[in-house]
Amino acid sequence: MGNQRFGRKRGIKRRVELKPFTKNENKNMMKKKNGRFGREEKLNRSPSPSVSADSGEENSEIEEVEAQKEQQEEEVLNYKEPTMYDSLLESLRTKREEYNTDSEENEDDVEQAHGASDDENEGSDSEASRLCEPGASLHGGGLGNPVGQIGGTETDDDDSEASGSDEEQELRVIGQPTKGACASTSSFHSHLDHKLSKEEVDMLQKKKWTYKWVVDISNCKWRGTGECFLKELDGFLFHGLKPTLYKHWLGIYEKSGGSDFDSSKQRLFFSLCNSYRDILHHNKKPFYLKRLEEDSNTMDAYVMHSLNHIFRTRDLVKKNEAKLAKLQESVKADILNNEAFLDRGFTRPKVLILLPLASVAFRVVKRLIDLTPPKYKSNVEERERFYREFGAGVSEDKEDEDVVESTESKKSLKPSDFQALFGGNNNDHFMLGIKFTRRSIKLYGDFYSSDMIVASPLGLITKIGEAEMFKEKNVDYLSSIEILIVDHADVILMQNWSHVNTIVEQLNRIPSEQHGTDIMRIRQWYLDGQAPFYRQSIILSSHINPDINGLFNHHCLNHEGKVKLASEYKGILPKVVLQIRQIYERFDVKTAEDADDARFDYFTKKVFPKIKDSIQGGIMLFISSYFEFIRVRNFLKSQEASFCLLGEYTEQSDISRARVWFFNETKKIMLYTERAHFYHRYKIRGIQNLIIYSLPERKEFYPEVVNMLQGSASTVLFSRFDQLRLERIVGTAAAKRMITSDKGVFVFC
Repeated sequence: MGNQRFGRKRGIKRRVELKPFTKNENKNMMKKKNGRFGREEKLNRSPSPSVSADSGEENSEIEEVEAQKEQQEEEVLNYKEPTMYDSLLESLRTKREEYNTDSEENEDDVEQAHGASDDENEGSDSEASRLCEPGASLHGGGLGNPVGQIGGTETDDDDSEASGSDEEQELRVIGQPTKGACASTSSFHSHLDHKLSKEEVDMLQKKKWTYKWVVDISNCKWRGTGECFLKELDGFLFHGLKPTLYKHWLGIYEKSGGSDFDSSKQRLFFSLCNSYRDILHHNKKPFYLKRLEEDSNTMDAYVMHSLNHIFRTRDLVKKNEAKLAKLQESVKADILNNEAFLDRGFTRPKVLILLPLASVAFRVVKRLIDLTPPKYKSNVEERERFYREFGAGVSEDKEDEDVVESTESKKSLKPSDFQALFGGNNNDHFMLGIKFTRRSIKLYGDFYSSDMIVASPLGLITKIGEAEMFKEKNVDYLSSIEILIVDHADVILMQNWSHVNTIVEQLNRIPSEQHGTDIMRIRQWYLDGQAPFYRQSIILSSHINPDINGLFNHHCLNHEGKVKLASEYKGILPKVVLQIRQIYERFDVKTAEDADDARFDYFTKKVFPKIKDSIQGGIMLFISSYFEFIRVRNFLKSQEASFCLLGEYTEQSDISRARVWFFNETKKIMLYTERAHFYHRYKIRGIQNLIIYSLPERKEFYPEVVNMLQGSASTVLFSRFDQLRLERIVGTAAAKRMITSDKGVFVFC
């Protein structure tokens, strides 16, 4: 019944069977449900998950209106009628709050709820006296899920190996670590079991971060908030990593020729991921720039971290299911009041990986399968379909290098990085659900029954748009994402970064339906709307820009804190092989909001008059942003200038015509965008004067464009708010001097 709405007849019967809800409570609950839903509706629409302090007063006013005008409430109120699932969530939250209050007043109850018996049999008896029979959920009926379900979806037979094969004993008994277990040091448990105080929530909502420490490791400088954990890296590294995963990972490393795993880059980055902090790695060397090994090391680390999180989540659920199965005949107390069994979210998917292209997703999922231990992947369902759809028809025994070689003959005139990135399947609209069962990996699974979702921003934003248009559709499978990974963010910047912002805002919202989840097992911080504070976000990019910075600073609110890279650049001016004068002109601007207007004013008043008065043709205007491209195009039209266009949305026939016009000087000016260069890498002939209206985001484009120049000089416009782009091109030291100098013109030869 994964997709069955809870308000149906069968669901109502289950609700009546739930013991904690008496008749009086049911009446009160139905009477207050609209007031409660007002809070939920605000929670869903607000970027911040916290409940307003004024919500109680607002609900009281609504209740008074409902009591007087019960028949007219649908005409007065403009929000959706709450479902029974909404009412049960509110009642569940209230029950737990009452239980916590009673526990504080009664020491004996606390000792009874959290105490552990030295004798195993006595412990079982004490469990029976503390736990209640949760409706028929232990028997496959009632509100809860049947034994053998995880996150509301049916699983295979009980996996005895899921919790015991590693001999870890790391999972807890009634919320307490087992003696001699490593659970007390497991980052998985410490992260998810942490209870946020009101002061911590208030601080996280302020979105102000102070980076207190810097550590140099492997030619990198990592900066972080809170306490520095990298100083004790050796002791922290593999706490919580399942031994089965570690042994398999180590075996793959040694088979590939590695000899010192403890000093490897993948070991280092895994330690960062394993800290459950938000991570911004903005100097990653991508595989398409001939850094295949370094890129693969980073990918291995976050893939292994994702596998570890998924398997540990499953182990915890399976352990609790086994306990409940044994206690089903003698359970007396209310299971809602025992935190040991709060082990899940609203839905099953826990990991979301955003990738720009299907060829990149092919590399990641293929590596995910390789890093999964053999006993968990005796069968990989839909493998052939995956290779056919994501690998562009490449057979399973073909390697990535062979794919690149097969496309070299077709695109031999393109740069090598273009061939490596676009040589495979360049589809940017895809979504793939991946489910791990006892001994198999299921590709193309239903999103609600999957453990991991791999998607492109465009593919996922399409689903979000459909959910907004059609009431029968939703994206509630994003409600319980605990690890978000955005890899190759620099490529996504060339697509549409606003899609990523929309997706992140959609994460961790309270769902509209139950989707088969046992609501008695949902963690308290999910019910309190605090899930964004427990989500770990990992952003990987070859460079940084304000959009990525904005996402990391304002939408990544992990209570563990943040870690980001501090990089210094040498610049790429030596890659300009032509002996030309590169003139940098700085224009003044006070705020970042005024930067676009100031750039446009400087161009129209200082640069364009020189172009207009010149009889020379072959003038190229290189523009980074599409919006700047439109603005300059409209200005040139108003001035009746002779120009042609070469943008990302220009038709192929118009592109060919424009290149001929520009080369023959039929048109004096050509507008060329960075995205057009990214997707096509044109070789433009006839450039006599190059004006870089705005610096490219991708530093490698600068020498490529400048080296096409057939004249003797180029001009670059910049402001102090272009420092991130500027330092990647001229170097960090030179960029600082150019930003702070009293002079406004700089020349490189």
